[in-house]
Amino acid sequence: MAGEYILEMNKITKEYGSNAVLKDVTLRIRPGEIHALLGENGAGKSTLMNVLFGMPVIHTTGGFKGDVIVDGENVKIMSPMDAMAKGIGMVHQEFMLIPGFTVTENIKLNREISKPWWLSRAISRELETLDQRAMAADARKALDSVGIGIDEYALVGGLPVGYMQFIEIAREIDKKGMKLLVFDEPTAVLTESEAQQLLRVMKDIAAKGIAIIFITHRLDEVMSAADSVTILRDGQLVVTRKKSEITMEEMAALMIGRGSEGVIRVSGKVDVSTDNVALRLRDLWVDMPGEMVKGIDLDVREGEIIGIAGLAGQGKIGLPNGVMGLYPAEGSVELFGKPLKLNDPRGALKAGIAMVSEDRRGVGLLLDHSIEDNIAFNAMQVHGDFLGGFPRMKNTRAIRKYANEMIKELDIRCTSAAQLTGTLSGGNQQKVCVARALALHPKFLFVSEPTRGIDIGAKQLVLETLVHLNREQKMTIVVVSSELQELRSICNRIAIVAEGKISCILRHDSSDASFGLAMSGVKVNGGELA
Repeated sequence: MAGEYILEMNKITKEYGSNAVLKDVTLRIRPGEIHALLGENGAGKSTLMNVLFGMPVIHTTGGFKGDVIVDGENVKIMSPMDAMAKGIGMVHQEFMLIPGFTVTENIKLNREISKPWWLSRAISRELETLDQRAMAADARKALDSVGIGIDEYALVGGLPVGYMQFIEIAREIDKKGMKLLVFDEPTAVLTESEAQQLLRVMKDIAAKGIAIIFITHRLDEVMSAADSVTILRDGQLVVTRKKSEITMEEMAALMIGRGSEGVIRVSGKVDVSTDNVALRLRDLWVDMPGEMVKGIDLDVREGEIIGIAGLAGQGKIGLPNGVMGLYPAEGSVELFGKPLKLNDPRGALKAGIAMVSEDRRGVGLLLDHSIEDNIAFNAMQVHGDFLGGFPRMKNTRAIRKYANEMIKELDIRCTSAAQLTGTLSGGNQQKVCVARALALHPKFLFVSEPTRGIDIGAKQLVLETLVHLNREQKMTIVVVSSELQELRSICNRIAIVAEGKISCILRHDSSDASFGLAMSGVKVNGGELA
């Protein structure tokens, strides 16, 4: 029997191996309510929605603990089809449209309307033909409900991304028996006017009694559209409140929420006061899919460790990849006062920049080669180091000597320099990446997601290594990371990237609320604080 809530997810716990990514999370949604679900990257939002939709990743990894109750009935949702059958739909952040189909065909996919004719009546309903007119009428009605005037017979391929988002919504609205819709970052690809239109559409949908889970990082949109707010952090429920009972600043603080907790203590952080600029970026644009940079201006001071933070997909990863020439870029870049040519990876390396990639297994390492070969590879290719004789051949003795020095200095846990890199733990692979970058003897170092996928002890060692390089070798370092607390432990300044631009630059000891607001794209006290 239906009760107060259309959806109850009670004490949901999900573990991957020994890692609990959700811990006793409870979420309750009322009919006709817009309920914002907030949290940093990795807070558990996606996993909770995967449980709700019965995604295979949940059931092929041991399932979950807890109860899912839809309209008063305890249910077992084993697949997305089960979820749809129970009146649960989702507007995905990544478009699920078929470019070669028309708008109508996408809206009615798997729910096509057919009509009989004499042969189908005589033999089988399977011979019925599509009722294009009826389907187009349904599509037109759904499109009108979201305020989009596009022709229902137009092909989806080539349409503006804003139109695609509204077509996704129209498809869900067209489904019969909808009780709950999940909107996953629906305004991420929209212009400001389109975003405002979408919020109006959401309110219209809710007014018809359909509940909405609204996943977003834009806190101003939460204040504009939501009725209630649930905040997750580190896989746990932090708070559920009515929107009227919480401010935007409180939401931002609760999302970050650790204060000084969780900061890895690293001694020797250097406070740089020099005005000398090591790297100057002006109007930098980078065409990196999923991490677009849209006109960044930034000055990195000589001898500092500066952090680059931001939510996934906002452009922080695109910045180093663009400067290094790994993705198409345009704009002005100066390195120690000299122009740096963009779209030239070898030129960037020769100029004295090195990079530790966020994709250590795909880009950063040669997994089926030895540690020593990995460490020496770039230095041989770029500077001709570790080569000798005539013709110039690889100097195995010099490579092994240098590799052993790096193994000792970075505490790389291995049997020998000849061990295959793919057999190392994640933390030790990361240290090999650092060693390979250092073999170039760079003046400037990009380190992207340095602690992703490694344990707390390895994180400590990697971060201490960066501080050591900065303090002892006076190396200027840019650390790009999703781990805000780690940036606060080793950086004095942290630039926040939101929607492809620098939202502001904060000191490491700025408040949680300031960081949360900045990562949501809100200007903090007018901009740069550090």
